Amino acid sequence: MADLGNFTNTSEILRKYQFRMQKKYGQNFLIDANILAKIVEAAQITEEDCVLEIGPGIGTMTQYLAEAAGQVIAVEIDRDLIPILEETLSPYDNVTVLCEDILKVDLAALAEKSGGRPIKVVANLPYYITTPIIMALFESRMPLASITVMVQSEVAERMQTGPGSKDYGALSLAVQYYAKPEKVANVPASCFLPRPNVDSTVVRLTRYEEPPVEADDEAFLFAVIRASFNQRRKTLVNGLVNAGGLGVTRGQVETVLEEMGVSPAVRGETFTLERFAELSNRLLRLRK
Repeated sequence: MADLGNFTNTSEILRKYQFRMQKKYGQNFLIDANILAKIVEAAQITEEDCVLEIGPGIGTMTQYLAEAAGQVIAVEIDRDLIPILEETLSPYDNVTVLCEDILKVDLAALAEKSGGRPIKVVANLPYYITTPIIMALFESRMPLASITVMVQSEVAERMQTGPGSKDYGALSLAVQYYAKPEKVANVPASCFLPRPNVDSTVVRLTRYEEPPVEADDEAFLFAVIRASFNQRRKTLVNGLVNAGGLGVTRGQVETVLEEMGVSPAVRGETFTLERFAELSNRLLRLRK
């Protein structure tokens, strides 16, 4: 089977099946063998590993993963790609392709296919769905070792940045609660077919065994974080009170901030993960 990590072979298979890109799926196929090899290396794939690949496309990355991993489960939402994947992955008996929406898949049931081994996720995620997929993976309680993803470069910045940056927000805090983010490689737009309008970055998120902060209620912590960034120009107090659903009053929020030695005029984008954990724990105790 031809290596798909180049323009010629990718174009040929797309022509053969008369495949048309669907904008709603954000389809851009990687045509750079060096980047493909870097991703597999960065994900630290070994023959002992079970890999979950999200969005295999025509199987370009899947071929590389199948060569390195013991088992690959590839989840592809576009039904039109399944016949192509059946051809491009036919030499590999360690690959299972599921035509599913990853956000609707029972991830716990999927994890059972790994035989109890920690799962390493590899994905090339379109911008519009990056955050929901990453959060679904982290919150699924599946035995997750790491997530190595190719995302729009500005999203990669958002994952790593800290308080005070314009890119700092709910995604930054969620990623840093669950994992250690590390940039692995920059991927120019020229490495894709069709060529996107922006460059991409490969990021490895290595799952923490234990989160770096103590949250009495993770769901409440993330509800507080989301509310704090829903209205970026508003004070943290207004964000939390206006959000609804948190069950806290203005007086309670102001009291907690005073106890923490923080001005009631503070904005959410100045709070560290540690501060948010303390805030949510204190508010939770007031609600009980």
